[in-house]
Amino acid sequence: MSKVIAVNSGSSSLKFQLFDMPSEKVLTSGQAERIGQAMGQFTIKVNGEKHVQQLPIPDHKKAVDLLLKALVDEGIVKSLDEIKGAGHRIVQGGSYFDQSVVVTKDVEDKVEELAPLAPLHNPAHLVCYRAFKEALPHVGHVFVFDTAFHQTMGPESYLFPVPYEWYTDHKVRRYGAHGTSHYYVNRRAAELMGRPVEDLNMITCHLGNGASITAIRGGKCINTSMGLTPLGGIMMGTRSGDIDPTVVFYMEKVLNLSPDDMDTILNKKSGMLGVSGISSDARDIQAAVNEGNERAILTVNLYANRAVNVIGGYYMELGHTDAIVFTAGLGENDDMTRERILKGLEEGMGLSIDYELNHTIHGKEALISKPDSKVQVWVIPTNEELMIARDTVRLLGL
Repeated sequence: MSKVIAVNSGSSSLKFQLFDMPSEKVLTSGQAERIGQAMGQFTIKVNGEKHVQQLPIPDHKKAVDLLLKALVDEGIVKSLDEIKGAGHRIVQGGSYFDQSVVVTKDVEDKVEELAPLAPLHNPAHLVCYRAFKEALPHVGHVFVFDTAFHQTMGPESYLFPVPYEWYTDHKVRRYGAHGTSHYYVNRRAAELMGRPVEDLNMITCHLGNGASITAIRGGKCINTSMGLTPLGGIMMGTRSGDIDPTVVFYMEKVLNLSPDDMDTILNKKSGMLGVSGISSDARDIQAAVNEGNERAILTVNLYANRAVNVIGGYYMELGHTDAIVFTAGLGENDDMTRERILKGLEEGMGLSIDYELNHTIHGKEALISKPDSKVQVWVIPTNEELMIARDTVRLLGL
């Protein structure tokens, strides 16, 4: 039995789960939020109850210190020596890593080198890793990359139609994201269907505030919607997704914007928030839809249309599709988002959906297609932290 911690750090957050392996029992979980802001929040679950502290968390190192201190103070571990491995989510692994790896100085250097491709994430990941390494010097560490699962794409999928030297000299290509999530739900769906993953073609839809859709043939990614960064792809909570590049040049001139200004607008002020003028949260927008708000209605229809376009394209690319899987915040919990997308696909893909059942499914595994559907449709909650823990145990030989 080994205790393994799975760390999932964002630009201003740090989520964690402590597992007892190989039983995969979750001993505790929690998160540090609003890191770097005037007032942060640290939460840890103890015996099923959330213990919450409001305090400044100036950086990710402070968040790690709070976490490790809480594990001992709350009696979850008697000593930090009980922790035998730590797995860390890394957003950008570039073309260097097609699977999870044990951390070495060379691995650390490559993640740092790739920071310009994920400037909000890779530096924060490294701060977390270094803080854990300092606090747990005798523990093995593993990096699990968001981009690794997508490294099986062919060049016809990952290259952009721009000067080839941009790829060879500057690493400009499609990398994708959410790979650990897509991998997990692909394997879990195969288990639930009772078939080998190698025999199945799937389209997995990770729909959250950030969103990506992936085409998977025989357990391997052949295409994914996000691009060089998580800004590409379908419409998201605050991100535009794919747009005509001329929009950028045109609006920079019209509004006298700098490239940094435009980067902020496309990443943080677009998507659902930008179109609706209400919120980036689908729950708020759905409430406005229910009240007849025209921009809210436009927002949800635009979101569904963008998703339908990508899923439909992947359906044709795969040749045949055995299953569509919805996961992440919206995918798992927002039945209306699922319904709008599925109604846009049902005639072309021969879907037969139990919409009454769909309306009852929130955050749990379920098959929401009927037996006569040509493609099975599943809702499967993702579990990136479990995948991180499994890879940590496997690679460290725990």
